[in-house]
Amino acid sequence: MKESLLEILRCPLDKHELELEDAEYDDEGEEVVSGTLVCSECGERYPIEDGIPNLLPPDMREKAPA
Repeated sequence: MKESLLEILRCPLDKHELELEDAEYDDEGEEVVSGTLVCSECGERYPIEDGIPNLLPPDMREKAPA
């Protein structure tokens, strides 16, 4: 995922901004391949895996197939 997406991504629970934590970048340093997005208001955490942010609400995340 491109870091510039943080400008438009919002927490699906309360629509507040997300902050990037523990980011790991690709070899060129251009895209985030793993890390965590954290809501600035409610503190909910959303994982980034293989460059794809998982913005499903927590209760749906466990049920969703990989």
